[in-house]
Amino acid sequence: MQAPAQLQDLRRMSARVGSNMLLVQGAGGNSSIKHGDVLWVKASGTWLSDAEAKDIFVPVCLSAAREALAQGDEGVPLAPHATTTLRASIETSLHALIPHSVVLHVHSVNTIAWAVRTDARDELAERMDGLAWHRLDYFHPGLPLAHALSDVIAQNPIDVLILGNHGLVVGAADCDEAEALVHEVEKRLSLAPRRPSAVDDQALRSICSGTDYRLPADPLCHSIATDRFSRAIATSGSLYPDHVVFLGPGLPILAEGQDLTAMTMHASAVGLSSPVSTLIPGIGAVIRADASPGAEAMLTCLALVTGRLPLSAEISYLSVENEQALLNWDAERYRRQLTADR
Repeated sequence: MQAPAQLQDLRRMSARVGSNMLLVQGAGGNSSIKHGDVLWVKASGTWLSDAEAKDIFVPVCLSAAREALAQGDEGVPLAPHATTTLRASIETSLHALIPHSVVLHVHSVNTIAWAVRTDARDELAERMDGLAWHRLDYFHPGLPLAHALSDVIAQNPIDVLILGNHGLVVGAADCDEAEALVHEVEKRLSLAPRRPSAVDDQALRSICSGTDYRLPADPLCHSIATDRFSRAIATSGSLYPDHVVFLGPGLPILAEGQDLTAMTMHASAVGLSSPVSTLIPGIGAVIRADASPGAEAMLTCLALVTGRLPLSAEISYLSVENEQALLNWDAERYRRQLTADR
């Protein structure tokens, strides 16, 4: 089917936003534009940064998507004459529900650093003063999140939504306005990162030698292991959905006197996969040699978020039930596979 001219604006804006690691990491985040009864929304598992180079948007029948949402149906009906084989984003119901012409959902680092806290209500309200905004607690992505938002929208019109343990959603009249609103929120919620410590690459390479692990591509990832507080946060639980999907629940620590081969053998003996990433306290982080680009991006995201959380912060983690719901969700298995194949 023929795409509207406005889709080119969405492609350009999405590529810019998707190329900014502080806003989007890997296959995270999504965007959409409404044109008549068609919702053009990012396809599941695709990367916003690829928006100008690849066809990553799927045409969905907007009225049918809203009807499916009302009926509690996760199926997303494509628009008539659509020929794509891609699946619409797992957040399509969210995009269909929000009335604005353009919707942009990002996993912005500064917003997440506020959205995982339970002790920041007053300061968050002060920083967001003057915007039509609302903060939601954590809900499983897809229908549960959309239904929770439906109740909020029924009471008050909102332009900005902060999702607990998840990210940021904005709605606007056009792409420029949506992008500007994301940057405005990030500016208001900006947090200074702690300075990372020096890393001994040679020691890490020696630890990885002869194992299925390697150094991560981004040196910043080591700060999760070398910064005492970042390490405590990262090993105490999962902060947001993509953390669970691409890195697994929490992050393990290599015990003193243990080596990576022994850790891998122990995991195999109890029927588990080797951890995607492991922290070596005071030394750095390592990542499995076969880790996907999505896992690499999530490890960087974790470093960016944990390094911005103040020492006094009270952190809210996803529950074990939240984690299992994500890991056992077919939509997330599909997204992991697409990222691995990228």
